[in-house]
Amino acid sequence: MTEEKAEDKNKMASVFLPALGGMAVCGGTHGNELSGVYLVQEMERQRKEKGDGVWPIPVTTVLSNPRAVKECRRYIDTDMNRCFSKAVLSTPITDSSPYEVRRAQELNNLLGVKGSDDVMDMICDLHNTTSNMGLTLIHYSASDWVTLHICKYLQTKITKVPVRVLVLDFPINDAYNLESVSKHGFTLEVGPQPQGVVRADIYVIMKEAVDLTIDWIHKFNSGTEFEGGDVEAFKFIKSVDYPRDPETRNLTAAVHPQLQDRDFCLLKRGDPLFLSFSGETVTCEEEEPLHPFFINEGAYYEKGIAFHLAKKWTLTVPSVQVHTINSA
Repeated sequence: MTEEKAEDKNKMASVFLPALGGMAVCGGTHGNELSGVYLVQEMERQRKEKGDGVWPIPVTTVLSNPRAVKECRRYIDTDMNRCFSKAVLSTPITDSSPYEVRRAQELNNLLGVKGSDDVMDMICDLHNTTSNMGLTLIHYSASDWVTLHICKYLQTKITKVPVRVLVLDFPINDAYNLESVSKHGFTLEVGPQPQGVVRADIYVIMKEAVDLTIDWIHKFNSGTEFEGGDVEAFKFIKSVDYPRDPETRNLTAAVHPQLQDRDFCLLKRGDPLFLSFSGETVTCEEEEPLHPFFINEGAYYEKGIAFHLAKKWTLTVPSVQVHTINSA
């Protein structure tokens, strides 16, 4: 197996970090990914019944794309989870602006303007995938110790499904997902679950991940020191489209049965990728072994993506503890 070791200088001493003021839990960024929709609604019900003290930290709940949720569609005009780059957030709003661009700017103002000092400390954006990805945490930095420690915590606590960490690793101003608005956010992908459907087992996994994130923040703010160590992660490399007819752009093959449902498997040169509709197998031509994910994701047909490819990383994180007057 080819494994890339992230740079590690002197194993990194313990790091003191500011307390986290709270987190936002966002569901329905895609209106037909229903675990997040129902989890946010359940959290809002709990707050109404028990008050804000139901959680040990301040929690803001947000139904991100209410119009798409109402119509049980991924989006109304455009994919809102591509609308949070600095460029899109600064686009002037006109009568012809897509609904999701308008809503993204509303959320940016609600959660603190991206890049400002007052931005939300943590956003947990809830998503479902039709792919067999278990629980996957997606974020943008290989050096955000808060986010990586939460990922490490979830990897040790959740046993029902594999817990994987995916790092996109490009400049935060170019980051286009909702979680990029916050200081330490991540996207929480849970699957497989069909679009427009809620599965109890998938919902329970998502809820456990959110509860454990709240638990970690509470413990961190209370002074718990979290030991450093290695975090297994994956780094996005590129996307792969389906084979297509060069003239009509129609698909000529589907994901091969030997690859289907095997997200994050080790994919080597010569392994089956696609099975053509005429019965021929298309194989992998990559020079180095990589790991496919979002395999045959239902929402990605329109984007021209059959799956993404990633390289496995080992990230070394330092011990972290909340900064107090005595820890200066």
